[in-house]
This record gives sequence, structure tokens and C-alpha cells, in this order.
Amino acid sequence: MTVRLVLDQGIPRDAAALLRERGLECVHVGEIGMAQADDEEILAISSERAATVVTLDADFHTILAVTGASGPSAVRVRIQGLNALAMVRIVLGVLDAFAPDLVRGSLVTVKANKTTCHKLPVGGAD
Repeated sequence: MTVRLVLDQGIPRDAAALLRERGLECVHVGEIGMAQADDEEILAISSERAATVVTLDADFHTILAVTGASGPSAVRVRIQGLNALAMVRIVLGVLDAFAPDLVRGSLVTVKANKTTCHKLPVGGAD
């Protein structure tokens, strides 16, 4: 099961290269000229690429929940100050635990002590 990734501005750019070295299809918004893109533009490119957004920003979850969208998936990391390698470890752990959910459309939130996953659309039937 392949999960493609789009890393948002707040994620260390080097994390994209490290994830690609591990065989994942991954791009950082800064690598594709979208460093200043707004959240809706990043969601649109993620949707076009059938990719999951990895972000520090709560707005992605909010937009997807409020609009009743079924995708793209978004992973929000709520741990600040992570370097690229620490971020890669978190992303790999999320993929290990939730890849099938992310392929179907889900919102994952990663906190220091807990990770949660909610299927999209929010409030829809499971």
C-alpha cells in the first residue's frame, strides 16, 4: 500500500529527501515552488497527487472537517522543534500504524504521548 506524501512549510525540508531515501514518494512544498502557498492550494496539489499532507498546522484538519471532504488525508504533528530525522521517525511510525487509513482518507494527529486517527469525511459513516 503506497502512501504519497506532501510536506508542508513547517516540516524540515531535509525530511523529504530522507523519506525518499527510504523508498517513499515524498515532496516538500518548497521543492515544488509552493513555499508560500496557502492551505487550500496545498490541499489541491495533494489531492491531485493522491498524497497525504504532513503539517504542523491545525488548519488542514479544520478545512477538511468543515468542508466534509473525503480527502486528501492529513497528518498533523503537534510536537514543535523536531529536526528532519525526528520528523522522519514520526512519519514512518504513522505510516506503519495508519497507512490503510491514510489511503482511504483520514486525519491523523500526533502528540508526544498519543496519536489519533479519524476517518474522512468527519461525521460520516465508517
